[in-house]
Amino acid sequence: MASSEVDQKFLGKLGKQVEPNNALLASMLYKLLGLSINLAEHTAKARKQRKLDTSRATQSLELYFHILWLAREGLIMLEQYVIPMVGDHGELKVLAFKLRASFYHIFVLFHNNPSVSTMGINTPIPGIPPIPRLDKGKGIDRSDAMSETGRSSVQPTHPIETGVVGPPPGFGPQVPETPGAFLLPSVDYRPTAHEYFKQAVTLADGLLWGSHSLRLSIKTEYAAFLYECEHDPDGSRKLAKDTIAEVYDASEGMDDDMFHDACELVKVLGRMMKRGLGSEPSAPPPPSTPRATTPKTTTPRTNPIPAAMPAAVPTGMGDNFI
Repeated sequence: MASSEVDQKFLGKLGKQVEPNNALLASMLYKLLGLSINLAEHTAKARKQRKLDTSRATQSLELYFHILWLAREGLIMLEQYVIPMVGDHGELKVLAFKLRASFYHIFVLFHNNPSVSTMGINTPIPGIPPIPRLDKGKGIDRSDAMSETGRSSVQPTHPIETGVVGPPPGFGPQVPETPGAFLLPSVDYRPTAHEYFKQAVTLADGLLWGSHSLRLSIKTEYAAFLYECEHDPDGSRKLAKDTIAEVYDASEGMDDDMFHDACELVKVLGRMMKRGLGSEPSAPPPPSTPRATTPKTTTPRTNPIPAAMPAAVPTGMGDNFI
């Protein structure tokens, strides 16, 4: 999602790079960085809850409203100020396309109609009635309707003879709105999110090498989207497996920081490759290992990205995807 630690690192790094020549773009990247950090805290809290806490409904709804608002504002900044100015900046363009898909991923998780996750605010909350649309017209007063015992034995032959006239067209009973409809339309965001993930993946495959941490960040969240939102476990596992193979096949050098991020993301992808399989054995890891070099030397690192997946993903980066 948009709260990926890798995305945050690149927002700060690229903001510093473009600041001398484009102060407006740099300021937007810094704003997106702050928004992403704030959004990461809220989404992590929502994922721990897994579903709305009906005993504290007000606090839960406020949390989800804040998540939607942050994602909406981030998408506006991205589409109006960042994407039109990315130009030929390869990494920045990939990051912008990835963040756009990430914001829509949040819409799908928390506000999709039909709901695809128990974390969504469109999920019915036991004991809490939905928020109705305000009726700006006068309703029908049915308090004077005749009781069953006071009705005549002569049955009317025309609807008008019943004494109750229905409302004119457009003023009938209103369908209750979802709680977050005042922030975003309650629609199915999955097709749009899926299309934006495909665009980000295509762009990353063409501009970044196989073990680039930003490329891995896109593939990792895309795999999570396929599993959680599209309910395609086979596609999610295949994407995770293919991405790990691409990392091992990559021969480009990396600095220490990118190498560390790649290791963490490969661990997350390893867990995704096994999601939904229970105790089935996993395929053996590829024999080759990626190499990483520091910026000041060409000597490859000797410690490879771990092939065996640990029992638990380290806190922080992995929590944003699983």
